[in-house]
Amino acid sequence: MTQAILPAGPTGDGLTTVARQIAAWAANLPRLPADDGSRYSVRRLTASWNLENWGNSSRTAVAHRRDLSGYLRWCVQERLDPLTARPTDLAQFRVWRELQAGAGGGTASASTVARALASVSSWYQHLIANTDGLVARNPAAAVKRPKVPATSTTAGLTEDEIDALLARADTDAADRAAAWRATPTDWYRGRYLAALRDRALLRLLADLGLRIGEALDRDLTDLRYNAGHRTLKFLAKGKVEREVPMPPHTLEALDEYLTIRAAVACTSVAALAGPLFATTGPDGRPGRLGQPRVFESIRRLATAAQIPSADQLSPDSLRHAFATSSRAAGVPLEDVQDAMGHADPRTTRRYDRDRDNLHRHPGHLLGARRASRRRVDTEQTEPEE
Repeated sequence: MTQAILPAGPTGDGLTTVARQIAAWAANLPRLPADDGSRYSVRRLTASWNLENWGNSSRTAVAHRRDLSGYLRWCVQERLDPLTARPTDLAQFRVWRELQAGAGGGTASASTVARALASVSSWYQHLIANTDGLVARNPAAAVKRPKVPATSTTAGLTEDEIDALLARADTDAADRAAAWRATPTDWYRGRYLAALRDRALLRLLADLGLRIGEALDRDLTDLRYNAGHRTLKFLAKGKVEREVPMPPHTLEALDEYLTIRAAVACTSVAALAGPLFATTGPDGRPGRLGQPRVFESIRRLATAAQIPSADQLSPDSLRHAFATSSRAAGVPLEDVQDAMGHADPRTTRRYDRDRDNLHRHPGHLLGARRASRRRVDTEQTEPEE
């Protein structure tokens, strides 16, 4: 069945693997009609829908799969045919989804519920456009979505905490270097190289505000020179190609990491190949660092740095801190928006945790400007002696 519902269209080795994974997922979804071999069967269209999502953003595609799977499991529970669902059914699904908070208890966040409804709505729209009337309406379109808070709920970091986290990464690298010099074995050398890699990655995330996927998907060939700058080229969300300059603070750590990595591989930095942030695979060749390892490193270093929110931090915490610190430093909102790759400035504002700080209220600037004008006016009108 999986082979039968592979989405049509061009494929390469990587794309074929993704397409097969998506087709296998679609083949096992509950409450959908059995595949009839048609090019436009519901299961094949569901696979095509998710593959199109993946073409824009792999993370969005994964989230859509998770959300649609949850919705169809709810349909099983309710003995509901999703192809004939009505808005009242989706309103009930919204309530159910709000109550599915996971192991932490409580209720699901507004953004999680809103995303689930958006995923299901997107799926219905795809079926409406491609099934010649089998699905005639989108029952999710009429359901009111929860209001997403103006400020993101991701655990944040102050500038002092960012400094403490990066300082701890420096200390970790220095400690492991000393341990390797004292006991020059492959195990200690590997720990030192990992500390240098993690240090370079944290600086890149904090200094550039990249999404974690954008950073980990990079290869060494993505390091460039452009107009006198050393830059990093990457595919942003939506598969938009971008290139950003790397500040000296990032380059210092990255260069040290690549120098030691090249020495371990008995080659030059220029001859290195593979992922920018690498692990050592079972065959000795570089593998790509995964997100779970980054979560672990951030929380371990934050704990050592005595940051109170250590067990809640994620790579996104560094991205949020980038936005907040940039705005606090006076960087215009549109420049921060461009740096973060946001299509909508409202998204950027959600990342800015300092937005309500009283010292940033426009009244301060306006008051100072008016006082300055009054001084000028007074000086101009004072009679000459």
